[in-house]
Amino acid sequence: MKTLVIIAHPNIENSRVNKVWKETLLKNTADVQIHELYQAYPNWDIDVAFEQQQLQNYDKVIIQFPFYWYSYPPLLKKWFDDVFSHGWAYGSKGDKMADKKLALAISIGDKQYNYQENAPIGYSLETLLTPFRATINHIKADYRGAHTIFGSSFEVTDEEIVENAKVYVDDFLASL
Repeated sequence: MKTLVIIAHPNIENSRVNKVWKETLLKNTADVQIHELYQAYPNWDIDVAFEQQQLQNYDKVIIQFPFYWYSYPPLLKKWFDDVFSHGWAYGSKGDKMADKKLALAISIGDKQYNYQENAPIGYSLETLLTPFRATINHIKADYRGAHTIFGSSFEVTDEEIVENAKVYVDDFLASL
């Protein structure tokens, strides 16, 4: 089965993690289609019909993005709002995402130990991902988890990023 990877990074060329993830996916997988939202929609004018058709063509979808203020980049939010529309993704006649395998790949700038109840952030990553899981449940897709890397803003080394990218491709992608 082919996989669609939707990348939502506003500046991927200067990304330490998402750029490596993308390059590793392109080099090591034949059954992956990459779709970059910020490249496709620099003016934020999303072609909803195209996006919906893309999603219908794949059984597996990964949404890849940097964690921004405990959520997603703004264009990805708009993409969710526009593309997962009533009557298409949800509602009495909205079933186009039902049973599709949907996963997340998230780069997180802060350190992992800060994502605990008694740490500075005060919430686990799993708790902060609740809106994503609720959306995936609402559209009746099959949530397959999240591939992550912490410390991408300052702590993680280039070697760790390359190793993490291999895990993304060899283990996480393969498990979908």
